[in-house]
Amino acid sequence: MIIKLWLLLFLLFLSIFGKAQEIVKRNVSDSLNQTKSATTTISEIILQSVPRKMKLNDGNLVVSVAGNKDFKTSIHLLDVLRKTPGVTVDQEDGIFIGGRITPAIFIDGKPVVMSNQEIQAYLRSLSPEMVESIEVNTNPSSKYDAEFKGIIDIKLKKNTSLGWKASYNSNVYINKFNYRENAFNTSYHTGKVTYSLQAGYNEGISSYRYQALQRLANTNIMRTHTYQEDFGKVYNIQMGADFRLNDKNRLGISLRGNFRNNDRIRNGSLFTTDKNETQTILNTASENPTRYLQNNYGITTDYSFQNKGFKFSFLGNYLSVKNKQDDDFINRDQATANLLSYWKSDLLNKINIYTAQIDASQKINNADIEAGVKYSNSNTQNNIRYDTLSVGNQFVFDPARSNVFSYKEKIWAGYLSYKQKIGNLQINAGLRFENTNSISNAITVDSVVARNYLKWLPSLSANYTFNKSSELSLSYSRKITRPVFSQLNPFRFYFSPLNYWIGNPYLLPSFTSQIKATYRYKNWITSLTLGKEKDVMTRYPLYNPETNVLEYLGTNLPYRNFAVLETSFPIRITKWWNLTSQIAGYYNYEFRPYLDEVFALNIYNYEVRLNQVFSLPKGFTVNLFANYESKTGNSLYIIKPRYTIDVSVQKSWFDNKLNTKIGFNNLLDSYEQRLEFRHKQIMDNRFTHWWDSSRLVFSLNYSLGSSKYQVKETQKTEEENRAR
Repeated sequence: MIIKLWLLLFLLFLSIFGKAQEIVKRNVSDSLNQTKSATTTISEIILQSVPRKMKLNDGNLVVSVAGNKDFKTSIHLLDVLRKTPGVTVDQEDGIFIGGRITPAIFIDGKPVVMSNQEIQAYLRSLSPEMVESIEVNTNPSSKYDAEFKGIIDIKLKKNTSLGWKASYNSNVYINKFNYRENAFNTSYHTGKVTYSLQAGYNEGISSYRYQALQRLANTNIMRTHTYQEDFGKVYNIQMGADFRLNDKNRLGISLRGNFRNNDRIRNGSLFTTDKNETQTILNTASENPTRYLQNNYGITTDYSFQNKGFKFSFLGNYLSVKNKQDDDFINRDQATANLLSYWKSDLLNKINIYTAQIDASQKINNADIEAGVKYSNSNTQNNIRYDTLSVGNQFVFDPARSNVFSYKEKIWAGYLSYKQKIGNLQINAGLRFENTNSISNAITVDSVVARNYLKWLPSLSANYTFNKSSELSLSYSRKITRPVFSQLNPFRFYFSPLNYWIGNPYLLPSFTSQIKATYRYKNWITSLTLGKEKDVMTRYPLYNPETNVLEYLGTNLPYRNFAVLETSFPIRITKWWNLTSQIAGYYNYEFRPYLDEVFALNIYNYEVRLNQVFSLPKGFTVNLFANYESKTGNSLYIIKPRYTIDVSVQKSWFDNKLNTKIGFNNLLDSYEQRLEFRHKQIMDNRFTHWWDSSRLVFSLNYSLGSSKYQVKETQKTEEENRAR
């Protein structure tokens, strides 16, 4: 029934759009006939096809970037992704595809070795002209790590001119405060060896606001307000060498470091009145200053051999992450300024990850056989200590909040894949195994959870090309999602004195099976994905009516069903006005046991994007981007609709060596996230998250040097994605 409804809506859209085209063309033709004697530009207003910017590769959407007018005013590659069909970038620059799937980021077919913050900084350092294309893969085959439910593969422009090349990129974001990004990239290519150096320094202040309204069990009304300023400094450096030993052998090595320093000031208040809001019951103020340090070190080595139809490659990675955070939690009575409570926390977190991977492939006539094996070893140690101010005005150890937690994980994985092309039909089949051995130990509470399991994960796809204008792809895959370290860690992470979340070391991995169909007709691409996820990892609220404490705990849901329908099509309205439309519809059905009830709702929502590009005289390009998200949510929460509008202008100077851009993101400051708990008989709670995404942006990029040889980026493993 659900599929039929989506198909009917889609067919209705096609019908309306087709009629709109006919009406516009007919009206334009009539106008021309009536005004033959007048000289006007009305003749340009005809909806017509534009040069091909999008295509399919094994059923995956591939969007050209360099030279694409849709992205000419984009500040950096993260801004390009925001406008790419099927990709969503949220207020905190988190990247999602296929709804709420966090994709792995690949550079030239390889995953990058960076933390989430480093990935964002790296994507900001890439100008659109440095990128050939972006491939969005929402259904990866068994060749890839089972953790990768989605992949964004960024293909950099290739050029092998000898010599030196360098570029400097600077971005400034201005709101109440400002944030500055600086990136310097240089490489020297001798023909056999390429040396590279990348360095960056980012600094500035970002702000965040949180507001909540909760009607308590005793009918009182509590309002929560939180305001946060985060002053951060980030230094990063990466050095590498790429040796081309001969025509068949290649060796690469890369060293990197990333150093982050954040000082956060968070002030809040809890204001409680009676149900008539006439009498004040409680009015407290809270202060939560935080000092945060993170040091990352990484080493990557890779070797490849190629001879005729045979390929062999080795990849080795080591990553070391050290996090240190100190917090103060100070709560006072607002009226008297008397101290109500005071506690401190001291967190130390260390992560070490080793990975090694071997891949080999052989081409036999029109068939390709590929196999690989991978080993990873992850070890994380967490120690958080809380001290509470006692009545004797001394800080004493708080065992109820403190904990020592360790997590060790070893994974053996392997795959075998077969690909063959028969006429216009291409078939890909693969089978992957992953054996996971993990031990989590919450030492303070004496809780040990050990797991050892082997899973087989198949994939199958078929692609048929009818002609140059149309092609069809069908694919199936099964994936595993292991909990990230923060989801397992049974520590308290406070949002406010009465609101915190706790990890769950007993979480199980989830498994997702899905099928996807994609059809392309010229520049029009439509895809439909159907799937089911079992043991879904999620968080749920638990409200204590006696203490008014609201906890967010982790759990596994039995299952959820989902569907995604996406379509995108570019239109050339005039010679100087291009429009790209993106429409996506989502369906989600969660089977959610909660307290003593089961909540299962059919959730439908949609998203519409319009990206308009105006090519003006004297080389100026103007971009207007609008995005609307309808009401959505899950079985427990309603998420209110929201929208955003971005505008930007671009101009190149000095034979395109200097590129300047200015823009205003979230022009109307309308992209806050508002949530409301559905079931008022359990808890009446609504809250809003606001980020300072409404900002004026200045960007300057300057390139110098003769070489255009693009160095190979280092790589990131599945385990490093989860080390957050």
